[in-house]
Amino acid sequence: MHFFYLIQTHTNPEQVYRLIDAIQKSSTNNQIIISHDFTNCDLDIIYLEKLGIKVFSGKGGRGDFLSVQCYLNAIKWLINNRIKYDWLIYLSGQDYPIKPISEIDLFLSKTDYDGFMEYFDVFSSESHWSIQEGKSRYLFKYQTIDLLRKVPNWIKQLLLPIKIINYLQPFFRINLAYEMFGVRRKSLFHQYFVCYGGSFFTTLSRKCVEYLYNFCESHPEIIEYYKEVCVSDESFIQTILVNSRQFNLCNDNKLYFDFSQTCNGRPKILTSNDYNAIMESQAHFARKFDISIDSQILDILDKEITKFTAKC
Repeated sequence: MHFFYLIQTHTNPEQVYRLIDAIQKSSTNNQIIISHDFTNCDLDIIYLEKLGIKVFSGKGGRGDFLSVQCYLNAIKWLINNRIKYDWLIYLSGQDYPIKPISEIDLFLSKTDYDGFMEYFDVFSSESHWSIQEGKSRYLFKYQTIDLLRKVPNWIKQLLLPIKIINYLQPFFRINLAYEMFGVRRKSLFHQYFVCYGGSFFTTLSRKCVEYLYNFCESHPEIIEYYKEVCVSDESFIQTILVNSRQFNLCNDNKLYFDFSQTCNGRPKILTSNDYNAIMESQAHFARKFDISIDSQILDILDKEITKFTAKC
């Protein structure tokens, strides 16, 4: 079997190189594509191409469709170039394996599932968000408020009370976190096309990936709708694949993260103190790591993975 890793990156080049090394050194059946936002830092493209890695220039604006578009661009490249692969694993540059890559490969080669991803009905009690938040995200047409992007965070905190407006009327929304203003629109969703949500990070079989691509090609109206919602990346793939009812999907994206100590919608930065919780999970990867805050945790994970691999 062949496994493709699509890694979306924007910061910490040395950490990106370390992730690449962790993936490549333990398996010869893996290939990597990188979609990198060069706005804040560069990557050594010549070095990466020598490693057989394809690098795309991409963008990843928070809350908008850019991250989804980069994902679609990458799978279009795979399909147009008739690249041989069986699974596509999507990661960020701040993820890291917590199990040997060879073990992950073996797991995927034996599974009866077609894909691993988190998903839930956004407008139901099973949603991981409030129903109000789900409706605010996906039933409104948004535009970025450029003025808010220039406002310091401490001023945004002072403006938080104005969010009460969102709960007093159904026609528009102000989203300070994503610097957006939204107006209520006609919904795309109905009982036969449910709005599903979940983490953007997924592990999908080739047939799931190709279905996603073909669906987008034949339903441009879905893309146009999602281009104008808030946080499209946390619903787009789930909504298309789950509504297809064609795949055996595991509601687990095999990624460990911790939202318990955050108030900004981002997972906490994992450190050495999180080691036990990380290893007790059944995940394949974990996020987010930042070697400028704690590089020791990656050293520990490398040592543990090497020890496990040696036993096998």
